Amino acid sequence: MKITLMCFILCFMPLTFANAAGHFDPLVTIQKKWAECQYQRDDKDDHIFCLENLIKRTEKAVRQQPDNAGLKVWLAINKSSLAGVRGGLGALSLVKDAKKILEGVIETEPTVLKGSAYTSLGSLYYKVPGWPLGFGDDKKAEKMLKKALEINPDGIDPNYFYGDFLAENGEEKQAIKYLTKALHAPARKGRELADAGRRKEIESRIKEISQ
Repeated sequence: MKITLMCFILCFMPLTFANAAGHFDPLVTIQKKWAECQYQRDDKDDHIFCLENLIKRTEKAVRQQPDNAGLKVWLAINKSSLAGVRGGLGALSLVKDAKKILEGVIETEPTVLKGSAYTSLGSLYYKVPGWPLGFGDDKKAEKMLKKALEINPDGIDPNYFYGDFLAENGEEKQAIKYLTKALHAPARKGRELADAGRRKEIESRIKEISQ
């Protein structure tokens, strides 16, 4: 059976380009899909469905690349994001899973993705309720977030989360300092949607604090 030129272009060329560039990195797709779930899903049920499917995809990628610390960080991020959307006591198992994953990454490869494991774990420590319901701990949160800033001082996420943490603890002046730095953080190649969504969150937080 003959293969038409159009079929060759559509069916085989993408694979050729992927092979020429090296092994396909699922992390890129997972990051982009997370941004779509997080910032392009206004309906709660749709948002949850999107993240649930992304978690399944990420778990599969981790099984295929069990030594890929970056994928593990994103599995934790996806679980934390789903917990944030679901809310309530039912979300605690998700954040506990995320915490365990991030602790494992910090033990083995702490600087992966510019210290994102510290940023993510720090955010969990100040967002999750404390004992007896959860493991929330502001002292641990500050320690994790400061470590993330040591690794990636100009990054949008570590500055945003540390600023948000300070605001939650009544330190509005310092919070605005870090949030403003986050707002003007360097753009991340391939993360345009995530950056745009995060900047909207930052602008909203600064406006809230300034009122």
